[in-house]
Amino acid sequence: MTDIIDYKIYGDDLQMVEIELDPQEGVRAEVGTMLYMEKGIKMQTGTGGGLFKGVKRMFTGESFFITTFQNNGRGKKHVAFAAPYPGKIIPLDLSAVGGSFLCQRDSFLCAASGTEIEVAFQKKLGAGLFGGEGFILQRLVGSGLTFVHAGGTIIEKELAQGEILNVDTGCLVAFAPTVDYDIEFVGGFTNALFGGEGLFLAKMTGPGKVYLQSLPLSRLADRIASASFSQYQGEKKGAAGVGGKLVGDIISGL
Repeated sequence: MTDIIDYKIYGDDLQMVEIELDPQEGVRAEVGTMLYMEKGIKMQTGTGGGLFKGVKRMFTGESFFITTFQNNGRGKKHVAFAAPYPGKIIPLDLSAVGGSFLCQRDSFLCAASGTEIEVAFQKKLGAGLFGGEGFILQRLVGSGLTFVHAGGTIIEKELAQGEILNVDTGCLVAFAPTVDYDIEFVGGFTNALFGGEGLFLAKMTGPGKVYLQSLPLSRLADRIASASFSQYQGEKKGAAGVGGKLVGDIISGL
């Protein structure tokens, strides 16, 4: 049975979620995400149900261990968890979406005790090979609140029966199990080579809810790496110029 918890999300681009726990209520969280907890809350880190469950979480991009925070005190207590990079925290009420939801790897932040993180394999070869997240997704199963994190701004789409939405593969965050997930070639020689969106798009077919992110972590990392490399090259050229001038001064002084 999943605990019923209350919460409040703080911040804009670097968010945190504060969970309010009644006595004996608990919340499970990804290792290393806890920001603070009030006295009376007990923290316990483990595999969350045995070796196999720990290994399954590793396949979905999470750590082998998971931490449970339980209110063993009297009265309401609070514990907070911080997002790992700029973006938004998405609260998902699993009881309102059929008891399960599919998410990209490494998106889980925390959830009410009783929520399970399972492996969801891509059923289609093409989606697994070119879908941006590989063959493995996270399946969050339960009947309570769970929280996932994504980069940039979050866009929520409600697809009607048969409605199709083509999405950049890296911008897909989470979707209902009722949504059919496949990949589609962008088409056109110039689009494929110079469009900057990759060779494939994610093809989402309704009905069901889809969450998108405006800034995938991979895109942010690429921009940082590119900027760092450009700066390094500039510093290297500058150092070479200074070195050349010193050598010239020495030769002219001989």
